[in-house]
Amino acid sequence: MTTGTCHCGAVKVTLAEQPAWVSDCNCSICRRYGVLWSYFTAKTVKTEASPEALARYSWGRKQLNFVHCKSCGCVMWWERAMPDPEKKMGVNMRMFDPAVLAAAQVEKLDGASDW
Repeated sequence: MTTGTCHCGAVKVTLAEQPAWVSDCNCSICRRYGVLWSYFTAKTVKTEASPEALARYSWGRKQLNFVHCKSCGCVMWWERAMPDPEKKMGVNMRMFDPAVLAAAQVEKLDGASDW
């Protein structure tokens, strides 16, 4: 198990396993956020935060909510606007210890052209 937190510690994400790779997307929102995504089935990701600690920004044809900490502003994950525990969600791996990222291969995703 590996746990990542936002800068202030109000939001936590725990994963059962470390990812072998992360995605560096260049779409208009991801490049601005500066995130590195790893993808998991939603039911396998444990998130911890009070409801007041979270804010959501909805964007794109894929109807995704980008979830961030209201206090420090760190983007933590994206989830589907219509939640489905069997579907994929993206976790921002920059919220984890740098050693977790060091072990993962970074793959470029051309979201600017594909979305």
